[in-house]
Amino acid sequence: MIERLEFILALAREQHFGRAALACGVSQQTLSAGVKQLEERLGVLLVQRGSRFQGFTPEGERVLDWARRIVGDTRAMRQEVAALRRGLSGMLRMAAVPTATPMVAALTTPFRARHPAVRFTVQSSTSHEIGRQIANLELDAGLTYLENEPLGRVTTLPLYREQYRLLTAADGIYGGRERVTWAEVGRIPLCLLTPNMQNRRIIDRQLRAAGAEPAPLLESNSMIVLVTHVRTAKWASIMPAALAETFRLTEKVRAVPITDPDVSHTIGLVVPERDPMTPLVAAFLAEARAIAPALAAEVAAL
Repeated sequence: MIERLEFILALAREQHFGRAALACGVSQQTLSAGVKQLEERLGVLLVQRGSRFQGFTPEGERVLDWARRIVGDTRAMRQEVAALRRGLSGMLRMAAVPTATPMVAALTTPFRARHPAVRFTVQSSTSHEIGRQIANLELDAGLTYLENEPLGRVTTLPLYREQYRLLTAADGIYGGRERVTWAEVGRIPLCLLTPNMQNRRIIDRQLRAAGAEPAPLLESNSMIVLVTHVRTAKWASIMPAALAETFRLTEKVRAVPITDPDVSHTIGLVVPERDPMTPLVAAFLAEARAIAPALAAEVAAL
């Protein structure tokens, strides 16, 4: 039964029978037969079939929800039993929105010092994708925005408030200012993240509220691309204060606070809403909770 539920989860992730079978390490015939056996056992059609996968039936969506719970609990049980034998170990799978990636080390480094047998994978992703992957048991934790957009069924821990800076040439427009308004920022050419990133949607809303229509000269889903352009002192961008500090800009570039209004958004840790949590996730959440006050104070002081 657990194996068949794993097949359903793989289908939800991959949206394709062949790729789902590959992800499960079985043939497509074996996966299709397993799903069919599950349908026969439950007495309902779960998957809409045609020449290709067409989605889940309403009954299939409910079974998918239960599959996430059952498979998640099964993995938690196995991990807890393993932890009793060997101590905390295994792989912690994380993702972070691009603007929060520099903060990941503040969480993983002390956690690794306490649990040296744990390994990590960390990827940069959109807030929407983080929510989707957590729901499908592809991630153990995410670093993302806690406000503005739906998060799904997750447990959240606020970590710090993201504040915004105009990164611009020191000898260019607004380069000599102590602060600048959102309306003023809206009048200059910018390079920004792509619209599928929540940080970009936040900036767009703020610029429109100030009477400007966002029209960046360059868009990228990579913060490295934006920063390398800004460092030439020929481009300007809007970035979180913590990110600007991490990249240690040259003397030719300044990070000017954006005010009128002062805008900030909460960045936090999200993990699957499950009781009990896996030992790995529970320990990581406890470590983050202990670090959060100092991290919030450090970012607020920038």
